[in-house]
Amino acid sequence: MKMSWDFTVEIFKELLGELKRKNYNFVRLEDYFNCKSEKTIILRHDVDRLPGNALRFAEILNNYDIKGTFYFRITKESFDEDIIKKIISSGHEIGYHYEDLKFAKGDYEKAFELFKNNLSELRKYYPVKTICMHGSPLFKWDNKKIWDKYSYKELGIIAEPYLDLDFNKIFYLTDTGRRWNGERVSVRDKVKSNFKESYRTTKEIILAIKEEKFPLQTIFTFHPQRWSDNIIYWLSELVGQKTKNVLKNIIVQKTK
Repeated sequence: MKMSWDFTVEIFKELLGELKRKNYNFVRLEDYFNCKSEKTIILRHDVDRLPGNALRFAEILNNYDIKGTFYFRITKESFDEDIIKKIISSGHEIGYHYEDLKFAKGDYEKAFELFKNNLSELRKYYPVKTICMHGSPLFKWDNKKIWDKYSYKELGIIAEPYLDLDFNKIFYLTDTGRRWNGERVSVRDKVKSNFKESYRTTKEIILAIKEEKFPLQTIFTFHPQRWSDNIIYWLSELVGQKTKNVLKNIIVQKTK
């Protein structure tokens, strides 16, 4: 069923098509630091759950001859060996979507040991070079704070996007909150930036690209479980996300 609503697979394809028509260069995060292209797009996919949706996104990227970056959690909701292998086989990057400080309930030493073990598990399938924290918004621990005491560079990791990207140079867009301007309902998935651009919907982004008013360099963060052409699942995700946004907004207000 083809829908004109936002956060559908069809509009995701429309977004990719318009970026391709405007000659943006797509790179995996691990390749970004050696990229010389002025117009650059990083497609980051956080596989929080429903890895089958991530596989579909990877297949769509293949159809557009685009390579992306997929971050998997070490949880049953995310980690799927067969799907990880299929995504890797198409040339996409795999990274670790870590949440070890949460797993360790704030014990930094334990968290670092968990991180190393979980990184080794993913490296059985792919030579992981980049990592990205999982926000864990309903928990008090900020997972990336582990790097206040330890160094991921010593483990052969070249980048953590929240810590290694210049967000005054590369524009950050995330579908957190099931919107593109969800700072109000985002606990940790946000960055400090001098960019003034703001978009509520994917259609608004596509229009800006068409009119050549879109930033030259952008990193998109997608959560594939949010995107569907199935009307029942689409509505279920919409209702569920609205409920989460209420809770996250309360948390954000308390931390101000």
